[in-house]
Amino acid sequence: MKLDELQVYQLSMELGDKIWEIVILWDYFSKDTIGKQLVRASDSIAANLSEGYGRYHFNEAKHFGYYSRGSLYETKTWLVKAFNRKLINENDYTMFMNQINIIGIKLNNYINSIGPKPTTNDHQ
Repeated sequence: MKLDELQVYQLSMELGDKIWEIVILWDYFSKDTIGKQLVRASDSIAANLSEGYGRYHFNEAKHFGYYSRGSLYETKTWLVKAFNRKLINENDYTMFMNQINIIGIKLNNYINSIGPKPTTNDHQ
């Protein structure tokens, strides 16, 4: 399977693009403080998946999956701050949080799917 066929990657790319579309409209101060952090964190979700995927070793892919999950949680924090400071409206906030929850589930499933599966010994 190619990277761009992974649903978690596709959803992460979409999230980053949607966040960009909102942040780019903010005033300079908001962009320079919360905006840059939010865009970097959201873009890092897909970027870390890419880096791990491109390493061609399951340990590396899993390791970067954990980084991606960290970026997902960081994105959530910056979205809460943006909402609390009235930079995003409630509809966008709810939509982003729903996307983050979906990506989180898919990301955990992806991380758990990486690498060899433990075998059970039925002859004990």
